[in-house]
Amino acid sequence: MERTITHAHDGHGGSGGNGAHGDGHGDSGHEAHGSLKAYVTGFAISIVLTIIPLLIVMNDWMEGTSATVVLLVAAVLQFVVQLVYFMHLREEKKPRYNLMALLLGLVIVLTIVAGSIWIMTYNMVAH
Repeated sequence: MERTITHAHDGHGGSGGNGAHGDGHGDSGHEAHGSLKAYVTGFAISIVLTIIPLLIVMNDWMEGTSATVVLLVAAVLQFVVQLVYFMHLREEKKPRYNLMALLLGLVIVLTIVAGSIWIMTYNMVAH
């Protein structure tokens, strides 16, 4: 039997209520967020995706571009695992505001990182 973890939200500081005040949590006041099995699976995958790059760097199993590629792939996979298993992105109902906010945040972060790298690479004042 799989145990489901739920959180009660009634918008009244735990004093009860039926969710009829437009709090967005449905009629029952409970929202399933995942099973214990899903959390343990996500945790185990996260640990593996953390240990692999650590071992590669600490033991000098790879160097240069190959090590960088493995680290970046592990980081992207770790990000996906966090979104799917802990942030429950796949369980979201329509409209997908969290996904849109995440994508906007990613665009902003990637723009800042790419712009910073471009400036550091092509800054003629520093040379």
